[in-house]
Amino acid sequence: MTKVITYGTFDLFHEGHYRLLKRAKALGDYLIVGVTTEAYDKTRGKLNVVDSLVTRIENIKKTGFADEIIIEETEGQKFNDIKRLGIDIFTVGSDWTGCFDYLKDYCKVVYLERTKNISSTMLREQNSHIQRVGIIGTGRIAARFMPEAKLVSGISAQGVYNPHRDSAARFAERWEIEAYGDLEEFFETVDVVYVASPHETHYGYIKGALAHGKHVLCEKPMVLERAQAEELFRCAKERGLILFEGIKTAYCPGFQKLLGIACSGSIGSIRNVEACFTKLEAPDTRELTDRRYGGSFTELGSYCMLPILKLLGRDYEEIRFESLKGENGLDLFTKVSLKYPNGVATATCGLGVKSEGRLLIAGTKGYIVAEAPWWKTTYFEVHHENPGDVQKYSEIFLGDGLRYEISDFLSMINGAEKHNFKLTRGESVALAGMMEGFLRQAGR
Repeated sequence: MTKVITYGTFDLFHEGHYRLLKRAKALGDYLIVGVTTEAYDKTRGKLNVVDSLVTRIENIKKTGFADEIIIEETEGQKFNDIKRLGIDIFTVGSDWTGCFDYLKDYCKVVYLERTKNISSTMLREQNSHIQRVGIIGTGRIAARFMPEAKLVSGISAQGVYNPHRDSAARFAERWEIEAYGDLEEFFETVDVVYVASPHETHYGYIKGALAHGKHVLCEKPMVLERAQAEELFRCAKERGLILFEGIKTAYCPGFQKLLGIACSGSIGSIRNVEACFTKLEAPDTRELTDRRYGGSFTELGSYCMLPILKLLGRDYEEIRFESLKGENGLDLFTKVSLKYPNGVATATCGLGVKSEGRLLIAGTKGYIVAEAPWWKTTYFEVHHENPGDVQKYSEIFLGDGLRYEISDFLSMINGAEKHNFKLTRGESVALAGMMEGFLRQAGR
């Protein structure tokens, strides 16, 4: 008897799950299905699981494919299960290709082709819904989005659009989704849109997606003009849609903890915020060759302005930009200075100049410091007048961090407006206004 084993969360049970179990069963005579607990899912970075463990097990039973169901609770359990149960074949979906090759020393490993274009769900709770997401853009951030999205329950990557069809085809083949060169066809096949195209194209793509009734998650900076941001948020509200700016730092657990402590009064009244983010880019990258929309501030300014807006607000009295420019006129290093009625702030960005990147929040009773990379906040300290009085805080940051913004985006689509406070519409509008002011001063 050939024994086969597969594992999964099997949340919001759908056609893809059904087909995978059917093919897994066909590989042998006896199929064992391991269902992961929600606690274990959280430790491995999967967010937003909706169905209870009991419901997920019951859905698998209803297919009739599983001869035995076990619970996966810990890391390393797969190896032990294979040895204990005498497994001949281990199988999972092809989106995990290569991840379990280490098990080949103990049994045969088979990666089953992923089911594309999930169009319906099966055996699911009445009010649950899997959002089919379409990606606009095929660059680096889009490639980071794909593995992060599969770790958020309730969302399924459907297809990718690029006006250059060859680029879309290459991306689609890599991630086993559909490629689209026609925007209208693309909009017809998705529920939500993730915009990861060059900055200057965001406005047009967002407006088109909203006009087609699609929720939108857009990479930062969402748009480059204040009036555009106001128009798009107004359009989304009128249509009952969610428009969400993806500054991943805003949604990460560590940054939220830092903001909570900063605003708790433990360092008194906040009087100064200093945020610095620099990285050295190759001279031939888009960021340093796009003479109109490239440069340090358009690329990194959203991160640095985020803690300033969250802690000191949008009502600054003065803002000043100072830049060091390269031969092509793009800013290699920019410092932004802001004056508030009761505080000051500086934001420093660099793509061609390297500096110590940290976040410093100074108050009347102490200060908070988070060293680089504070935009992926995992650790920070609270200091007071007494040098020995230091509180140290840590928090998990998983993967590239995009799963946190995807999870909150999905929660808002499902009616949880409480997540809006992490990056408000007003703050996104303010960021767009800053981008507009910078580009105007730079003569772009």
